[in-house]
Amino acid sequence: MTDTTTTDVPDEFAGYDDLPAVPLTSADHGPTVPRFDGDVSELPDRACWALQNLLTRRHISGERQPQLWSWVAEFADVLRVRLSELDLRLRIVDELQIAFVEQVGYDSRWGKRLLKRETINTYDAILALHLAKYMRASHEENVLVTREDIHEMFAGVTNTIDRDLAAFDKRIDRAVDKMEEMEFLRAQRDDPDTFVLSPVITAVMTASVITDLQRQFEQFISSGADADTAEGDAAEGDTTDIDTTGARTTDTDGAGDLPQDRLNTTQGAHW
Repeated sequence: MTDTTTTDVPDEFAGYDDLPAVPLTSADHGPTVPRFDGDVSELPDRACWALQNLLTRRHISGERQPQLWSWVAEFADVLRVRLSELDLRLRIVDELQIAFVEQVGYDSRWGKRLLKRETINTYDAILALHLAKYMRASHEENVLVTREDIHEMFAGVTNTIDRDLAAFDKRIDRAVDKMEEMEFLRAQRDDPDTFVLSPVITAVMTASVITDLQRQFEQFISSGADADTAEGDAAEGDTTDIDTTGARTTDTDGAGDLPQDRLNTTQGAHW
């Protein structure tokens, strides 16, 4: 007679919690093979390349540079240490897959600024402010804005700051070009007057930065009457200095030497 007795087997294995955890990132942060003759780096080549790109790009995007983003995410802890040695801070916005480096300021006679301090025009700062608010107000994944929309954002400064509408429009278009350079805007291939707002602007333009720029923008608008009565070029003030998103290493301190539109001063915006 055949024994048909069977052993009860549970439908689902219940011991998952007792299994050893598997690290999500590589545990070996040591170098693999030298990248060049005389390479004495303690980091693997991927970490070195991630560090180099963090120091030479405004930012790293998981959407635009997926390979670099994966290396930054993998070696984030060791990269933070290396950057801290240079008085730099690594900022990672995981939900947007954006990483960039910012200068840390503290009192030291020996400290040296490594990030380029970039001067942007007042209209650039105004446009960045409005684009950030526009992005935050939208609930769409891909936010589109047209050049006409952008010109309408400046309706509050027309006729009080610039009475020459042609020159006024040119300043706005130059601000658009600057936002493209900073990768806040990306022009559509089939329509160069339609732009996609980059998530970079949300990562960089924090709530505190928006609040500060909003205050300066209101001061800028309220100074319009004075601009009309001032004399010649003296009626048009300075530019705004900001810390470049990401870094371009430079041997000089202070503001960059970008061309300046002479407009009323909006000072002290940093991101």
